[in-house]
Amino acid sequence: MAKLALLAVIASLVGAVSCEFSIYAGYGFPRPNPNLPYPFPFPPAFPPASPTPGLRVGYYTHKGRCPQAEKIVREAVEKATAGEKAGLIRLFFHDCFVEGCDGSVLLSGPDTERTAFPNLSLRGFEVIDAAKAALEKACPGVVSCADVVAFAGRDASHSLSSGRINYRVPAGRYDGKVSRAADTFQNLPPPFGDLNLTTAMFAAKGLSQDDMVVLSGAHSIGRSGCSSFPDRLPPAANSSTAMEPKLTGQLTRTCSTGSSVKVPQDVVTPDKLDIQYYRNVLSREVLFISDASLTASSQTESLVEFYAGKRPFYRGKFLGPIQWNHDFEDAMVKMGYIGVKTSAEGEVRKTCAFINKP
Repeated sequence: MAKLALLAVIASLVGAVSCEFSIYAGYGFPRPNPNLPYPFPFPPAFPPASPTPGLRVGYYTHKGRCPQAEKIVREAVEKATAGEKAGLIRLFFHDCFVEGCDGSVLLSGPDTERTAFPNLSLRGFEVIDAAKAALEKACPGVVSCADVVAFAGRDASHSLSSGRINYRVPAGRYDGKVSRAADTFQNLPPPFGDLNLTTAMFAAKGLSQDDMVVLSGAHSIGRSGCSSFPDRLPPAANSSTAMEPKLTGQLTRTCSTGSSVKVPQDVVTPDKLDIQYYRNVLSREVLFISDASLTASSQTESLVEFYAGKRPFYRGKFLGPIQWNHDFEDAMVKMGYIGVKTSAEGEVRKTCAFINKP
């Protein structure tokens, strides 16, 4: 598997491999099998950890550990570009889904998570490093890199949503000491995953299907390389989730110049974390199969319609476009509990890219 992944990465960089190989094999999946009830096998995944008692809101103000910790991280995020802020939200997701929320995605070196095919386009590392450097000056050896990622994800969400999203982050995580590229392939939901696969991969982390729909809304920001959705161009015939023809034509022309070209995930409000994503799903103006598949079941489609403002209520909730902000906050907090390390399992790194020297 590791050799296959390495080949996919190299091939994608030199352009010497087909789009189908890079998007499927690069993520560690075989080609879709039309003879199965679902096109991809459910991969094994690391089980989620139970919520750790050590996490608490205000962890660094308690007992004066580092009262200015969250302020320092927020100041670093405020200096970031919109693209970097979008990257920080994605960085939090990619960290938590592999090895848990332990900063393992930040570790540098051969065959680490950040070298894996699904992580080659991650952004925000420099923002995390700047925040950590400032924290080490203010409170040496106190604030973990895992917590910096969690704080930064919250602050980026707050900024890109124009303040509509804002929540308190339970903290007290420890940094992991393990980071393997191969682990990303089995744990990160791929863009070509159908509803069954994506739901199963979220469930493996203790997240519900509703959580998956809520967190998918983060695709209203950021940009994606054309290499991430070649299976959507041209659109599949007779498919209810095929891409809208006008967008298909635009992307076909844009992506014809090369698979490395990046396009906005939301062409309407590309730098705003908002509910436009759900309207795009309904109008079939989304890039990935995983996004388009949200209309594949009545339950997920109803939730999409609710958040898009097309349905007046959902399971006792009202005002979907407003409710989404609160649901996103809750889902981000819930995700932040995945696989949290204890002091016996982790450490507080001095530099986020490297484990501490013995």
